[in-house]
Amino acid sequence: MNRAPPLTQLQSTVEATAASPSPSTSANRPTAVARSLLATAWLRIRRSKIALLSLCVVVAIILFAILGPLLSAMSGNDPFTSNTSPEVLDDLQTPGLPLPGYMYPSASHWLGVEPGLGRDLFARLAYGGQVSLTIALLSTAVSVVLGTVIGAAAGYFGGKTDAIISRIMDLFLAFPHLLLVLSLTPILQSRLRDTPLGQGSFLPMASLVIILGFFGWAYLARIVRGQVLSLREREFVEAARSFGASHLSVLFRQIIPNVMGVVLVYATMLIPTNISAEAALSFLGVGVKDPTPSWGQMLNAAQSGNWYLSDPWFLAVPGAMLIVTVLAFNLLGDAVRDALDPKASRH
Repeated sequence: MNRAPPLTQLQSTVEATAASPSPSTSANRPTAVARSLLATAWLRIRRSKIALLSLCVVVAIILFAILGPLLSAMSGNDPFTSNTSPEVLDDLQTPGLPLPGYMYPSASHWLGVEPGLGRDLFARLAYGGQVSLTIALLSTAVSVVLGTVIGAAAGYFGGKTDAIISRIMDLFLAFPHLLLVLSLTPILQSRLRDTPLGQGSFLPMASLVIILGFFGWAYLARIVRGQVLSLREREFVEAARSFGASHLSVLFRQIIPNVMGVVLVYATMLIPTNISAEAALSFLGVGVKDPTPSWGQMLNAAQSGNWYLSDPWFLAVPGAMLIVTVLAFNLLGDAVRDALDPKASRH
């Protein structure tokens, strides 16, 4: 006579059968895919129409600046050749004012010509984009590198190192930024004049990159320091130390890679700030100077001769380009911030 199996054995058999999925069920179940931080951020950006639009505009502006020489050659003009003939500029009623056929876009001059010298506006706008974006991107890179390394060192080492670096950060943040840049830029340009960086049009660009980059790191350093203060006690940092990793190895291989999300957000927000700063400095006459084109220098040329009164198009072209660029970078920075830290957009 066969005995029935015990109740506990039946229960364990049923539980095991329920816990183990059938082959058909496991085959139909979707597999979870692990994504990196950047991949997750890109997925969130793709879902936002504003983020995608701003990204497309930023890419288009960068390509416009990179392809500036090619586009200028296609238009048949360059940014430095003057044309003051009576067929182009008025020499009677308003001397130097472009004639109606040259003031606005045409087949020969895609955006018209500038008053006074008759240079092609499209070519100067394209070349000016190269100058403005180069200054903004390089100065942002300088600020990001300095702020990330100095802030990470302050948060990781702590103690006297943190105290000294924090006081230096407070000192930099206390400076009136615009007045400091206005006063130091001419001094730096005179110092760089006899160096390789002081040759031709590189002098104002190099001075602006150094000034804007050197005085823009403190705010990022404070943010990175706060992040590192919490990261330095995490398990993966303790594990790296227990395996004998040096302080520099822990700092650059464990700490800094884990704050790159914050750094990336700050960089995307700093680029439009530096674009505006370059335009303001060139507008005030301490940045890029004629004949080197930049968007700020073009605005300065429009107001210096009061040309904006008789030729508002000359002011509108670089002004609109500057507004669109700064707005696109700001919207992209907001999108990157929300994508990397979705909780921040809820507060």
